[in-house]
Amino acid sequence: MSFTQTIYNTVFRRTSSYALAIVVGAVFFERFFDQLGDGLFDYMNKGMQSHMQATCSKQWKDLKQDLALRQSSDEDE
Repeated sequence: MSFTQTIYNTVFRRTSSYALAIVVGAVFFERFFDQLGDGLFDYMNKGMQSHMQATCSKQWKDLKQDLALRQSSDEDE
């Protein structure tokens, strides 16, 4: 039996299994698309560094790390 015949018999033959395959596929596609969008947003809004100044952070997760480092260095002095 070929691969396409096996797929047809297990997924597409009954409406219930076809609907389940669509729902499961939609959930996985949504998770993948969400992760892709978040990664693209983080990449495009990453802190920039110019030759004149230090890194300019745009997002809170970057600023939080910088503030924690500054606070720890202030406590050491």
